[in-house]
Amino acid sequence: MRRVILTGASSGIGAALAREYSSIGAMLGLIARREAELQTLAKKLGTPVQIFALDVRESEALQAAAASFISRHGCPDIVIANAGVSTGTLTEDPEDLAAFQDVLDINVVGMVNTFQPYIAAMRGAGRGTLVGIASVAGYRGLPGAAAYCASKAAVISYLESLRVELRSSGIKVITICPGYIATPMTEANPYPMPFMLSAEAAACAMVKLIDRGNTFAVIPWQMAIVARVLRMLPNRLYDWLFSHAPRKPRLPRK
Repeated sequence: MRRVILTGASSGIGAALAREYSSIGAMLGLIARREAELQTLAKKLGTPVQIFALDVRESEALQAAAASFISRHGCPDIVIANAGVSTGTLTEDPEDLAAFQDVLDINVVGMVNTFQPYIAAMRGAGRGTLVGIASVAGYRGLPGAAAYCASKAAVISYLESLRVELRSSGIKVITICPGYIATPMTEANPYPMPFMLSAEAAACAMVKLIDRGNTFAVIPWQMAIVARVLRMLPNRLYDWLFSHAPRKPRLPRK
């Protein structure tokens, strides 16, 4: 039985991944902030589940969760850092400084906090897979989404560094960059979202990629082409095309 740790498990891609892994008999450790949603999901799954209601910004809580899981079930085979947030941001608005901090802390530092407690156990076992959910938004900066794009660009570079660091350890590091996925994170976007996948279809594709051991992948494949084209555009052309593009809504600030 595969043992899988998964953050951001209470909804969206995370919940879909939990259902997908449960369908193939995996033992799950599910992490998210919302305990009620985790409990509801766990009751619907047909495999053993241990839940941890915590925030990925809390490194000590993640370390305690890892120790609890390992002591009860052994070293996990797969750890998926999926927790993430997105909101529209403007650098010029001082009210958005806290939003920038939250997005970077959750999306980037939260991933480091997620992986760190398992690396020693995986080294000892000589095996294991760390999976980071990045985004095609990390390829280029989008107006009004500076915090999210910066966080996902940082995630892509972080995972590459980690992959090289762990190359001889037996631990695989996999980067997955989704395009548009139908989740609560995207439902308020006021612009076209080409090649959108359901959360279920995305989770199915991700599990297959993880099983194959691909070190880097974009899903769906059409978005890989779009992302490469955008990366190749000269700055002057890219700036002209996107300067008046619709922007992600900003959440109400306190």
